Amino acid sequence: MTKKLFASAIIKFTAGVVLIGALIFAPAGTLNYPQGWLFMAILFVPMFAAGLVMMAKNPYLLAKRLDVKEKMGDQQLVVKLSGLMFIAGFVVAGLNFRFGWCVLPKGVTIAAAVVFLLSYLLYAEVLRENTYLSRTIEVQENQKVIDTGLYGIVRHPMYMATIFLFLSMPLVLGCPFSFVIFLVYPLIIAKRIKGEEQLLEKELAGYKEYKNKVKYKMIPFVW
Repeated sequence: MTKKLFASAIIKFTAGVVLIGALIFAPAGTLNYPQGWLFMAILFVPMFAAGLVMMAKNPYLLAKRLDVKEKMGDQQLVVKLSGLMFIAGFVVAGLNFRFGWCVLPKGVTIAAAVVFLLSYLLYAEVLRENTYLSRTIEVQENQKVIDTGLYGIVRHPMYMATIFLFLSMPLVLGCPFSFVIFLVYPLIIAKRIKGEEQLLEKELAGYKEYKNKVKYKMIPFVW
């Protein structure tokens, strides 16, 4: 099973590198796109390292993270909308660099890269705290409510981390137009959270009590 999981992880990782690289550099019309290479590095190097750690310490969690097949119809729509957002955002970023419409200063790119990496660390901490996390909405066997650490502050710290991750991506790529496209992500994730909480209330013991204890979904004192 470990060999099969490792092979699956490597194949999906490589496919991701090729796909995102193509979406960024092909529209740019060149490989000489420094912001593009910076983005590829800060996205895939930590991802590869995290994959190795999960393979060694928690292969079950890695397997769940590799499973992206949503079973709920409304969540399939969420996944499709997210995919369209990424495709549009990356392609527009490449075109923006190619034609020089409005390329952001290097200082903005560097600051966004720092935010991205800090958000990655936050994401990693969420994975450490909650080994039940999967890419699909489901309740796993023997799953329990996690209400400590970040989960004692907001109910969906993983989605909070992805907000910072995804909104920093277009800024790393130096494209304000892509940033506007990525602003739809909070709306997409709000729909996902609604469906997820409905399922958890029905199928996960103690989740209703947890909602009463932790009032905020993603942003403390705001939402």
